[in-house]
Amino acid sequence: MSSQGKLIDLNTERSKRIHDAHDKRLNDMRNAFEQALPLASGKPKKKKDRNKPKKR
Repeated sequence: MSSQGKLIDLNTERSKRIHDAHDKRLNDMRNAFEQALPLASGKPKKKKDRNKPKKR
């Protein structure tokens, strides 16, 4: 009975779960911000340049 082939690195598995939890939280926060502050759709509006008077 060779059990060495079925060993699981618990530290690696734990870090994967923590990474998934952080990823889910990040996506939830991103969705909340998108709802609160929606990004401009389409092309961004071009700002008009205000020319400063030249110093003489």
